[in-house]
Amino acid sequence: MEQQKVKAGVAGVGAIGQNHARIYSELDHADLVAVYDTDVNRAKEITAKYGGTPTQSLDDFAAMVDAASVATPTITHREIGSKLLEANCHVLVEKPIADSRDDAKALIDLAHEKGKILQVGHIERFNPVMSQLEARLDAPKFIESHRLSPFPKRSLDIGVVLDLMIHDLEIILHLVNSEVKHIDAVGIPVLTHREDIANARLRFENGCVANITASRISPERLRKIRVFQNNAYLSLDYQDQGGWIYRKEGMEIAREEVEIERDEPLKLELASFIDCAARGQSPKVTGKHGAAALDLALEITSLIEASW
Repeated sequence: MEQQKVKAGVAGVGAIGQNHARIYSELDHADLVAVYDTDVNRAKEITAKYGGTPTQSLDDFAAMVDAASVATPTITHREIGSKLLEANCHVLVEKPIADSRDDAKALIDLAHEKGKILQVGHIERFNPVMSQLEARLDAPKFIESHRLSPFPKRSLDIGVVLDLMIHDLEIILHLVNSEVKHIDAVGIPVLTHREDIANARLRFENGCVANITASRISPERLRKIRVFQNNAYLSLDYQDQGGWIYRKEGMEIAREEVEIERDEPLKLELASFIDCAARGQSPKVTGKHGAAALDLALEITSLIEASW
């Protein structure tokens, strides 16, 4: 029997949300039926390109869709996500899940109460690079990640830790699977009143150490991770979707290129969300995963701001 299409929509069609609309319009098992934005002209512009009904009313939007992406400013995630969950919609909320622990918990509790999927948009978990990490790692000892970008002129309601570093925090929590024992952090505001460049060093209960750098004032774009364990280390590039694995062979280090089947992470993420919505399955990145990354990011942000 052919799978029935899921009625999908996007709340907030700015720089990120417009790509959600594009991909929903392309997915075989999704039907882009509605777009919500406080700027109705923007909603009309996007639906003219990708289909669906433009709306400036969140209530009208919620009544049209079965599953929706929330790609609005972080401070609105709880309000909009809750409205959609109350209307019995499955929700994918862009990262970070919310801007406070209480708001994150409220979304998680409501999704559980309504029996609806709450997925958090930690896109790198769907990067083809991740499957290579997961397949080859069993006990990481040291992790080093760098995530750099030019100034984005968006997400200025949050600092670089909640904007960019949180991607790597979620991944590292997933890979290490241990409680954080100690945090050192430093950050500097440059173009905004929040930190625009930051570094955090995490020590976990199982002994693993992670060193994470994020910047949104870099002249270059860079998204790389290196993971070391006793028998090997991997150096992978999220951006180029390529990398190398290094192993000890006798008294020499052998290098092998990691074969990665390249694909668009956002497409894989949204396809997975639609599939989970259709089947009632738990998503790869749940509200609890998103809340754990948020909790760590907020702790790092507090340490940074306390040093100013």
